[in-house]
Amino acid sequence: MSNGKMFTLIGVLLVLFIVYLSTFIVTEKDLAIRFAVGKFEKSDFEPGLHFKIPFYHRVQIFDKRILTFDAPPQTYLTKEGNPLNVDYYIKWRINDVEAFYRKMGGQEGNAVNRFNAIVNKGLLDAFGKRTEWEVISEDRAEVMSKITETARALVNPFGIKIVDVRTKRIELPQSTFQKIFERMRSDRLKLANEQRASGKGEGNRIRAEAEKERKILLAEGYNQSQQLRGSGDAKAAEIYAKAFNKNSEFYGFYRSLEAYRKTFENPGSKLVIEPDSEFFRYFKQPKLGK
Repeated sequence: MSNGKMFTLIGVLLVLFIVYLSTFIVTEKDLAIRFAVGKFEKSDFEPGLHFKIPFYHRVQIFDKRILTFDAPPQTYLTKEGNPLNVDYYIKWRINDVEAFYRKMGGQEGNAVNRFNAIVNKGLLDAFGKRTEWEVISEDRAEVMSKITETARALVNPFGIKIVDVRTKRIELPQSTFQKIFERMRSDRLKLANEQRASGKGEGNRIRAEAEKERKILLAEGYNQSQQLRGSGDAKAAEIYAKAFNKNSEFYGFYRSLEAYRKTFENPGSKLVIEPDSEFFRYFKQPKLGK
C-alpha cells in the first residue's frame, strides 16, 4: 500500500472517530442530558441523532420506561397487634430527567431508596389503623390507592412518578400459624360440643314426646280393649243367661266340661280335691248330661 492510500485511510478513520465522538442517539425509550464541562446544559432531546463537541460535552442516557422495584417482604402490625408479612412491588419511571439528576444524582438506587421508604411508612401507618380482615380483603385496594397517591405527590419534586403500588402477597408469619390453628381447633371443638349438647337435648325431648305418645296410645288402646272386653263379656253373659234359662241342666254340664278341659289340659297338672266334691258331679252321674 502506497503512502497516499495509507494517509487517506487514516484520514477516513479519523473522520469516522470524530463523527462517533461528536454524535449520540436518543431512542424512544431514552431520556438524555448533555453536560458542558460538567455543567448541565440541555435535556429536552427528541428521539433521533444529536451532536456534541468531543471532550467538551458529556451525555448521560436514562431509561424513561416504567420500571419495577420488587421490594423485600416487610412485617407490619395491624390494629389488633397481629403481625403480617407483606410482599409488594412499586412501578415507577423518571418523569423529569433534569430534576431526577439534580435531586437523585442520576442514580436509580437513590431514587429507589427514597420512594421505598415513603411507601414503607405509608403501609406501616395504614396497617396500624386497620384490622387484619380489613387489610386482607375489604380495604386492601383503597389502602394501596391512597399510598400510591401519597408517594406520587412526595416524590414528584425528585423527577420521579410513582405509577402504581401493589401487594403480591399478605400472609401471617410462620410463628403464628400454630396459634391460629389451635384457636380454630378450640373454636370448632366448642361448636361441636354445643352441637352435641343441643342434639342430645333434642333427642331426649323427642324420646320423651314419643314415650308420652306411646303411653297415651297404650292407655287409649287399653281403654278401648276394656270397653270391647266388657261389651263382649256382657254379650256372653247375656247369651249364657238365655241358654241357662232354656236348659239349665245342659248349661251346667257344658260349663263343667269347660272346667274339666282347662283343669286337665296339662298332663302334669295335679288337683287336690275331695272325691265327693261337686266338681266331679258329672263323673259320678254321667247320665245327667244327656
